[in-house]
Amino acid sequence: MNRLVLIDGNAILHRAYHALPPLTAPDGTLVNAVYGFTSMLFKIFHDLAPSHIAVAFDRPKPTFRKKLFAEYQATRPKMDEELAGQIDKVHEVVRAFGIPIFEKDGFEADDIIGTLSHSANHTLHIDQTIIVTGDRDILQLVNDRAFVYMPTKGLSEAKLYMEKEVKEKLGVEPRFIADYKGLAGDSSDNYPGVSGIGPKTAVSLIETFGTIENLYKALKKKDKKLGKFSPSVLEKLTKGQESAVLSKTLATIHCHVKLDESLESAAITTLNTPKAQKILGDLHFHSLLKRLNPGENDSDSNKEHNVKKEQRKIDEQQQLF
Repeated sequence: MNRLVLIDGNAILHRAYHALPPLTAPDGTLVNAVYGFTSMLFKIFHDLAPSHIAVAFDRPKPTFRKKLFAEYQATRPKMDEELAGQIDKVHEVVRAFGIPIFEKDGFEADDIIGTLSHSANHTLHIDQTIIVTGDRDILQLVNDRAFVYMPTKGLSEAKLYMEKEVKEKLGVEPRFIADYKGLAGDSSDNYPGVSGIGPKTAVSLIETFGTIENLYKALKKKDKKLGKFSPSVLEKLTKGQESAVLSKTLATIHCHVKLDESLESAAITTLNTPKAQKILGDLHFHSLLKRLNPGENDSDSNKEHNVKKEQRKIDEQQQLF
């Protein structure tokens, strides 16, 4: 089976950073997010057995969503400097494994992943796509050939979401998630939805009308199906039409971003590359080096004593993977 694994780099990087205690490299720089992200790569490669793998990252420049709605994600805290300082090193580690990185100014990692997932069947004859993320927005990409693998406890446990699991979690099918958020809003991304419309009402409206566009066509025609909703709900929908449409636009993942690199570079058979061995050695990630070379004699056991206290704590006590 040709299986493509797409990793939401920023989502997993944040999770790694907050899941692990401080850890420093030999030069004193903080690398706990680098360690956690690298460990997750090992877990993904072992558990999901991809034939192709790629990582998507956000870019620092404002996206089209910010231009559409100035308050988009305005309530999110600024990235910790200690985490921001590890991004370049994570990129370096990813490339050392021979894994391509995809990113594009003006778009989020979600849009890159949506584009890669959408095009994979046509360009590489991919049988199955698995998206690794902690971001629930990406659940809208789930279909009969694309699933979401979402960490649920730190980095060590994860759940696979297929169409059934998405419906159980959110109450709507994946294809209606943007409509759901258009109505109910999303406080994490700070788009408003329709004032006064909560999750239960949003689900009921979608079950009745499907898309937001169909809902507002029904309102215009005074469809008899509207009778199951109270006058106050209908009034809120009428007043909130512009906000609903904008919020759905913000929530919708774009799947046609023009990318500079092809997915052909994502083919992978091993993580054990000379560059990977060097960078893991330079960072003193000795336990990860052992996993990279599981058949070798433990000739590096003495080196473990030279690892800093924080490193030993993670390698010997955390045992995340």
